Amino acid sequence: MEEKLIERLESAVARLESLRPGGSAESGGALDPTVVAFDDLMAEYVGKVSAAAEKIGGQVLDVTKVVAEAFSAQRELLVKVKLTQKPDNAGVAAFLKPLNEVIMKANEMTEGRPSDFFNHLKTAADSLTALTWIAYTGKDCGMSMPIAHVEESWQMAEFYNNKILVGYKNKGSNHLEWAKALKELYVPGLRDYVKSHYPLGPVWSATGKTIVSAPSKASTSRAPAPPPPPSGSLFSSESPQPSSSRPKEGMSAVFQEINSGKSVTTGLRKVTDNMKTKNRADRTGIVGANEKESHVNSPSISKTGPPKLELQMGRKWVVENQMGKKNLVINDCDSKQSVYIFGCKDSVLQVQGDFCYCCIFNIIVATDK
Repeated sequence: MEEKLIERLESAVARLESLRPGGSAESGGALDPTVVAFDDLMAEYVGKVSAAAEKIGGQVLDVTKVVAEAFSAQRELLVKVKLTQKPDNAGVAAFLKPLNEVIMKANEMTEGRPSDFFNHLKTAADSLTALTWIAYTGKDCGMSMPIAHVEESWQMAEFYNNKILVGYKNKGSNHLEWAKALKELYVPGLRDYVKSHYPLGPVWSATGKTIVSAPSKASTSRAPAPPPPPSGSLFSSESPQPSSSRPKEGMSAVFQEINSGKSVTTGLRKVTDNMKTKNRADRTGIVGANEKESHVNSPSISKTGPPKLELQMGRKWVVENQMGKKNLVINDCDSKQSVYIFGCKDSVLQVQGDFCYCCIFNIIVATDK
């Protein structure tokens, strides 16, 4: 408690020091009430998660440090927002690169050899998607509004968090403390912060500096071949060119390139009404190939879980652990739904419709060569 008190005092002193004449613009941004409120959010909620993780140690502590690092990265972005003009889509990707790199670091911790703390790692990694609310630039950007985005992102992570609460119910109070503290970090923590300060998204500077992003490769080449598919990052730093009569905008453009080229889309299997979760009585939302296809086409099953393609709670399409599937398609994703992809390799997924936001983790999209 004494150490935390000292840290809070040092933080207060630093704020006062930055008020001195000659303080930089960066200091002014750090003293903005919204940034100060975010500091308080981190001190209270991130502090609780970190304290619980210290008691557990090991991988849980490691991934919690990454969570703290991600929140620190967002804090820096909040300062820069006050000093930067609103960028275009490519500029947003460049602006969010530091946060994206930390999120990918957390995701990498869930890969490889199965861990006894997989649910902890997965909860932490998935929860960081909530921080991408800062990418919201307006109703046409392809994302849910910030408050809804934070809530929806936590709902996806909560699936694994609930496993911790059940699995450690009679085993260890430290794990329960960690799981509960992590939830409170987002709901009500981050959600209420966004609700109070950024319900309509970041407030960019009207006179600040501009973000210079790398020029799109599409503008320097006229080759008819489609550009490479998106990799494992949350956002592409390039602005993809429309390849159909219904071009998509904002973050929805991530999958636009997959939809180009007949060799990619030929023979795709569509998700029909009778295959959706709400209309199926035999299974809870898993839309898979038939028994024969699964034995012939699927080379392996991910060690982290069974293959999954399902609509959850009518709001989120979840695609996980698809191996070697070239014919996956969601053909009616509407503006109120999101698409979450994890652990897929050597697979092709076509998403059609006005979907709102894609969270892409650890996916390799294969195309015909």
